[in-house]
Amino acid sequence: MSDLVRREDLAVDPVDAARFLLGCVLESALPEGVVQVRLTEVEAYRGGDDPASHCYRGRTARNEVMFGPAGHLYVYFVYGMHFCANVVALTDGVPGAVLLRAGEVVSGLDVAMRRRPGARSATELAKGPARLTGVLGLDRRHNGVDLTEPGSPIRLLAGAPVAGHEIGVGPRVGVAVAMDVPWRFWLDGSPTVSTYRRGGKKQR
Repeated sequence: MSDLVRREDLAVDPVDAARFLLGCVLESALPEGVVQVRLTEVEAYRGGDDPASHCYRGRTARNEVMFGPAGHLYVYFVYGMHFCANVVALTDGVPGAVLLRAGEVVSGLDVAMRRRPGARSATELAKGPARLTGVLGLDRRHNGVDLTEPGSPIRLLAGAPVAGHEIGVGPRVGVAVAMDVPWRFWLDGSPTVSTYRRGGKKQR
C-alpha cells in the first residue's frame, strides 16, 4: 500500500474515480501521529449537470478546489459542526469530486481512538464522512492539499484492486435533489459502511 495514486488515475469522470478509490488508503501524517484509512464508501459528484453538487451554480471561493486539477483534497464545513473531505476528479477547469463517506482504520488505531474517544468499536471510527475526517485530523487547513505529492502530509495510496462483484451501488445519501442518482459505491459486506438515509434539508 506504499504506492501513491497518480493524478492521471483521478483525472476521469467522478463516477469512475469513485469506483477506483474504493480500497485505496488515505494517510494523514500530522503532529499527533500517522493514521491510515482504507476507503470503503464513496459518493460521486459532477458539476454543472449535477444539481446536488456544490459546483452546480458555478465557481465560488468555497468550491474553487473542485475545479481542479485532479488529486487535490476538497474539504468543506457542513451543518456548522462537521468537516467533509472529497478527492477532486476530472481535468483542470472542469469541476467534479468524490465524497469520502466511510473507511476502515488500518494503521494508527491508537491515534484514531484518541481523536474519537466516543466510538463504541473500531468499525465505527470512520463510519460516516464526518467521522472519517475526524480520525484523520482533517479540517479547513487541509483544503487544497495535493494527495499525489510524495511530501504531502495527506496522501492517497493505492490499495489492492477491488473486483466489480465486491462493489455495492446505490443512491447518494442525504441530498435534497437528484436523490435517486446511483452514484454511491461501497465495499459490499463491510461493517464500516454508513447507514443510508434518503433525502435531506440542504443541498450538498
